[in-house]
Amino acid sequence: MPIATPEVYGEMIDRAKAGKFAYPAVNITSSQTITAALRGFAEAESDGIIQVSVGGAEYGSGATVKDRIAGSLALAAYATEVAKGYPVNIAIHTDHCVKENLDSWVKPLLAIEAEQVKNGQNPTFQSHMYDGSTVPLDENLVISAELLELSQAARTILEIEVGVVGGEEDGHEAEINEKLYTTPEDGLATVRALGAGEKGRYLTALTFGNVHGVYKPGAVKLRPSILAEIQKAVGAEIGKENPFDLVFHGGSGSTEAEIAEAVDNGVIKMNIDTDTQYAFSRPVADHFFKNYDGVLKVDGEVGNKKAYDPRAWGKLAEAGMAARILEACQQLRSAGTKMK
Repeated sequence: MPIATPEVYGEMIDRAKAGKFAYPAVNITSSQTITAALRGFAEAESDGIIQVSVGGAEYGSGATVKDRIAGSLALAAYATEVAKGYPVNIAIHTDHCVKENLDSWVKPLLAIEAEQVKNGQNPTFQSHMYDGSTVPLDENLVISAELLELSQAARTILEIEVGVVGGEEDGHEAEINEKLYTTPEDGLATVRALGAGEKGRYLTALTFGNVHGVYKPGAVKLRPSILAEIQKAVGAEIGKENPFDLVFHGGSGSTEAEIAEAVDNGVIKMNIDTDTQYAFSRPVADHFFKNYDGVLKVDGEVGNKKAYDPRAWGKLAEAGMAARILEACQQLRSAGTKMK
């Protein structure tokens, strides 16, 4: 199927919320990781989301070029073409754009997409995330309101973050402390500033102890019940049940029970990156260790071209990452829910 249109993406979100399931949002950095993600969603019979961070976008343009706009458009163009061969709907998203990167990344992309819309085309990306966790909430919401207006013109959905996700993500690091927990007051401030859809649709990443990366059990205390508390408080004010379309950041390494509770409380998108990175790399390491005398020219020998051909180990990497995405779809209940 082609990449999701704005209408299809909206329907994907509506179906997830009504059906109490969520889509894995998989970070991609290359054509091969895009293909792995598409394969994983197809094997799960789940629609899904692929996303690119600023570092991933720069890498996509070439490690010595680091053009975040060119890399974003190139990765999206590859996904748009290749997705036609897979029987699922895929949305493309930009992930974790902090304030200092807005003018050099997301705003130019929104301007390109607004021009596409004026010309009767669909936007290249279906949604963009502004990470306002590095600034005070008042400033975060002022910037979010501006971006929501720009998103309307580009027919894209805005994702915002209210609270702080701990750990390190693409060069941005946050401490693991009490700021990791969004409050009902923060949720009320958000809906008062951005509305409940009448000013444009947005996704909200509320934090409930989320931390990027993977930690041993007990190192991070997730409290998904916070999501229910915020949904209830905001819903009571505006007269709408579960008003927020929620995003679960730092999803790698979470338990099935934590994931289930978060989805029950309105999460429709869960970011996974660390787990899929490992799932992609692990089979490659296995291949190289087992075939070291083929991938290396040991003791003056010539090696084995079939062993070091990038397709040999690339296929293994693709299969490993696809299998992890299938697992995520099953955990998030999106497996078998693809739109016809």
